[in-house]
Amino acid sequence: MKENLDQREIEERIAILRRFRYLLEQQRDKFQEYLRILEMQEHEINADNADAIIAHADLGNQIVKNIGSLQKIIVPMQKLYEKSHASTYNPEDIVPVTKIQDDLVALRAQVVSQNIRNQKLLRVRMLDIRRDIDSMKNPYRSHRSVYARQDDGGALVHLEA
Repeated sequence: MKENLDQREIEERIAILRRFRYLLEQQRDKFQEYLRILEMQEHEINADNADAIIAHADLGNQIVKNIGSLQKIIVPMQKLYEKSHASTYNPEDIVPVTKIQDDLVALRAQVVSQNIRNQKLLRVRMLDIRRDIDSMKNPYRSHRSVYARQDDGGALVHLEA
């Protein structure tokens, strides 16, 4: 069922569509960036580069915050988009948005998979480090400290002036 829309309504719907598409593209780009960081982090885990692992984790946390902020904007925008396009549903208009949404779903799955893989690698690495620490022997464990009290003689000192 076609509605008679005035120019203002059409422009408003176009603006909603463009803004919604732009936000989805931004989120897709952030997910792609996060996935690249997770892949680099995997290489750093395998190379035992602790500083780089920490840097990638911090960067990843910032990107996750950005994705969360975008999601807070996208949810109401999607509702507005669906509401404004409910009566004039045209599959040709919605295809680009659904394509971006499909890309986002696939990227999320890749991010989750990569994140799980990195967590497993980190767990294995932490277990190796714990085993190394447990296997270390302290060569001074059986020696007494030079600062420990020794009961070899008297504890009093007699001074005469």
